[in-house]
Amino acid sequence: MALDDRLPLNSLGLPKPPAETRVVVAMSGGVDSSVVAAQLADEGYDVVGVTLQLYDHGAALAKKGACCAGRDIHDARRVAEEMGFPHYVLDYENMFREAVIDEFAESYLAGATPVPCIRCNERVKFRDLLETARDLEADCMATGHYIQRRMGAGGAELHMAADGARDQSYFLFSTTREQLDYLRFPLGHLASKAETRALAARYGLPVADKPDSQDICFVPNGNYASVIEKLRPGAAEPGEIVHADGRVLGPHRGVIHYTIGQRRGLGIGGLDEPLYVVKLDVETRRVIVGPKEMLSTRIVPVREINWLGDGTFAGAEAHEISVKVRSTRPPAEATLRPLSETEAEVELLTPEDGVSPGQACVFYETGGSRVLGGGWIWRGA
Repeated sequence: MALDDRLPLNSLGLPKPPAETRVVVAMSGGVDSSVVAAQLADEGYDVVGVTLQLYDHGAALAKKGACCAGRDIHDARRVAEEMGFPHYVLDYENMFREAVIDEFAESYLAGATPVPCIRCNERVKFRDLLETARDLEADCMATGHYIQRRMGAGGAELHMAADGARDQSYFLFSTTREQLDYLRFPLGHLASKAETRALAARYGLPVADKPDSQDICFVPNGNYASVIEKLRPGAAEPGEIVHADGRVLGPHRGVIHYTIGQRRGLGIGGLDEPLYVVKLDVETRRVIVGPKEMLSTRIVPVREINWLGDGTFAGAEAHEISVKVRSTRPPAEATLRPLSETEAEVELLTPEDGVSPGQACVFYETGGSRVLGGGWIWRGA
């Protein structure tokens, strides 16, 4: 669709009247994306709702607390009917398995701690679904993520959500500049989830009081190991729990049941010191444990970097930024040293515990809200 830059900008930053602006809204069936769709429809936009079926529909119907289950598809359809816009369900099951679930399983088997929600955004929602939105001749695609898109001197920038408790920037660091030009996040400026629910009630949405999803959509009750065993039969081979000083402390029932930094559930009680998982040796099937100080990490090797800051990444000098090495932790001061266009070394000013391969390291502007990109933590330290 051609855009006329001489026209005033609408609320999505496009120079067209809302009625002539087609928006594809990615609808999970939850309250956030439902509010986005309802609000845009109420403002007069040409809204098209799209929901992805990402895994077995029959199994999904019995699953609560996840984002893409069969009941959620039903809820998204109800919202579309209430607000009077078309809604489509796309079968992305094979795509999702190949792009997200298979890597999740392989990462766990390799002793890493993957973050499949990031890969889902990167490889499914913001790549394949975004292309579908273009095929539908939409001017942009909107989602219910809590993150802000702002225009800067160099174009669209990614910023943390106004509500720090809801901020999802850790899960969206791999959004590219091209994708950011096309995406919109209408909820990012809201001060609290209460405002979102108030909007849902105002529009009379049937999901206004629906609980937030908590689990990864294909991992029931957060039980990663059971999912891995189902995907990779025989993956949970037993081995030894070994102290960092070489002492064998007892058996374990499979490396996939452990994560870096874990303390509870090790099954090695009766020792004088609290012990934590400090390393997973997949080759020897050993879970290495040690005192908490062994978890302390200062140097973090990062690769597959997506850079959203100014200029080129490889040409940047070492500089001070803030980083998150886990979604639940606040940004911490660090020095970023680019090694190539896609690799870097991050030095944390204050060492952190439990930094694990497979997690993301997300870069932020020091003292500000701008997301500068990020990459994946790996073993090369």
